[in-house]
Amino acid sequence: MIIDAHAHLWKKQNGIVGGKPVYDVGGGKSNFGGEIKQMMPPYMTDGENTAERFLSNMDYAGVSGAVITQEYIDGNQDEYLLSCKSDRIKICALYEEKEMGDISGFDGIKICAGRLADKNLLNHLEPFRLAERYGKFISIDLADGDEQCSEMHKIAEMFPNLRIAIGHFGMVTRENWLQQIRLAKHKNVFIESGGITWLFNSEFYPYPSAVAAINEAASLVGYDKLMWGSDYPRTMTAITYKMSLDFIEKTKEISEENKKLILGENAKKFYGFKELPVPQRVKNMVED
Repeated sequence: MIIDAHAHLWKKQNGIVGGKPVYDVGGGKSNFGGEIKQMMPPYMTDGENTAERFLSNMDYAGVSGAVITQEYIDGNQDEYLLSCKSDRIKICALYEEKEMGDISGFDGIKICAGRLADKNLLNHLEPFRLAERYGKFISIDLADGDEQCSEMHKIAEMFPNLRIAIGHFGMVTRENWLQQIRLAKHKNVFIESGGITWLFNSEFYPYPSAVAAINEAASLVGYDKLMWGSDYPRTMTAITYKMSLDFIEKTKEISEENKKLILGENAKKFYGFKELPVPQRVKNMVED
């Protein structure tokens, strides 16, 4: 069973970056705060990043389940995600530096910590309290390096029963990234790799430096604390969804036992997925 710990969905993009709007302009492109960027694969011509399209990609890649996080640059997608929730898809409510509403229909809460106006996480304890109280998890993307690590250590100790997933593999290509990885020494903190192919994009597939970083992180906290994530669909502007996990599946630098942990077993336990069927592999047109 393979589980994607970090993906995005939206029906209509209506986000913000640096105080400026982010919105679809067609052909998979978005106006990103005044700059046109390829936000999705170009065949997503209507700007809709839907669950139906994602599930089709999951089936083709052999992925059984996924966790949908959120980002300010896409806009709040709470309402749409509630319609996407299923046995295969777990969803996060978005924390927006204000009192949160009803989170009962969500599996977790997403905190875009690196984009907070007030980056002191100790001033944002409400989502952590709510998540622990109601048995939800926290998905959090921290600011680069160790800027918010001391606060996260305190929060992990304050909420020992709260499941916390650190995203973007600790912003692995930035200085002091290992300080974020060390947070997983707390029993309730895990690391997920959503965005790792973005961070190593200049090297490109099969991302040998990303594989080396995974092994380096495991040497500090263990393979049982690491989870694979794709950052779909943004990373699919450079590679296919299958390639986002294929570089881990095919490397000889990680044992088969540890690949199983990273690609699914850890996430199954952390997020509470039930036993899910493995999508049947369909031979594609270029294969003999």
